Amino acid sequence: MFILSDLCRQRCGIATTRGICRCPPGPGPPGSRTPLARRLFRGLVVAELAGVMAAYGLFHRMNTSQDFRSAMRRRFPAVLEVYYQSNEWGGVYGVREKDRQDWSTKTD
Repeated sequence: MFILSDLCRQRCGIATTRGICRCPPGPGPPGSRTPLARRLFRGLVVAELAGVMAAYGLFHRMNTSQDFRSAMRRRFPAVLEVYYQSNEWGGVYGVREKDRQDWSTKTD
């Protein structure tokens, strides 16, 4: 009975009544997640941050190097199209046209 009373008091801060814990249903206090759940959540956050950083790095490289955009045009044309569209949605126009003009005058 004392063990149940202590567990109930730790979980929701309410003492037991006649050995019955009347805590509201829910996940419990903030630190009550299992170590596996914490590890999975941290892994998910780290993976999400890595993805955002990689996307920003790719955008920055494409934004600063026309040669890199040319390589992306050959290897991943869909990614280059997304780059152009995101620039146009952001109000930056003319990048696609300038690239086409420069690439048409270049002789490989």
